[in-house]
Amino acid sequence: MTQPELENAAATLQDAAETASDDETRERLETQSRQFETLAEADRGPDHGKLARHEHILSEIADEEGGAVANLVAEALESIKAYRSTLEGV
Repeated sequence: MTQPELENAAATLQDAAETASDDETRERLETQSRQFETLAEADRGPDHGKLARHEHILSEIADEEGGAVANLVAEALESIKAYRSTLEGV
């Protein structure tokens, strides 16, 4: 079963990658997008710790890039937070 919130995050991060101003940022966002695609399709979803690490990386990218990329990353982070709210624990 796929996780729609994580699928949304992956798609939004791909959009952010296409908007990025440099190759390094584009590559980092594409990597994050692919990882969320994998997580969305996994039999067992990611835990809070894994998601927190991704959130940290994405926040760094948004801070460094700013503008439209930061807005798209913020949208992806909202999808991730929506998924996290369904998890037990922290």
